[in-house]
Amino acid sequence: MSTVADTISAMQSQTAAYQQSSKDRTTGMTNDSNMFLTLMLQQLQNQDPTQPTDNTEWLSQLAQYSSLEQMTQMNQGLEDCMQYLSALYTDMSYNSEITQTLSMIGKEVTLEIPDEKDKTKTTEVKGIVTEASFKDGTGKVKVNGEYYSIAYITSIRDTGSGSSGNTTTDSTTGSNTTKTKA
Repeated sequence: MSTVADTISAMQSQTAAYQQSSKDRTTGMTNDSNMFLTLMLQQLQNQDPTQPTDNTEWLSQLAQYSSLEQMTQMNQGLEDCMQYLSALYTDMSYNSEITQTLSMIGKEVTLEIPDEKDKTKTTEVKGIVTEASFKDGTGKVKVNGEYYSIAYITSIRDTGSGSSGNTTTDSTTGSNTTKTKA
């Protein structure tokens, strides 16, 4: 089961990889423009004085260099924009998780809690969310006095349609335990 934290972590890893590759590309473009200028200077130094290079050829080469510089700047601008959008997306994801977690207060939820020893077994917990928090960077809800990650929630209901008590079902034994409030 993929949790929200896993998804956010994967997005951050993808962003870091993209940023590293964009740095590599920018370094390559800087080296290309430096090499272009070096070749142009070598051509000037080694030209035949009796037959100098035509002015139109020099203008053409300068236009190519100017075009290369503009493309490099445009590429850097697009990379900055991508970084901004990535940061904005991360912030929106985090804010969405906060809003989602807070909206569950007072709702009846069903959670599927994986068994720590045997990952193939789960325990179903039902109850009303009485509190929400953000421990360890992920949304947590308090149900029946215990905190659970929102990643374990399988259904949410309005309390108006809920039962009079809280029920916990152990899926490994199939037994039900009902707690009623006094």
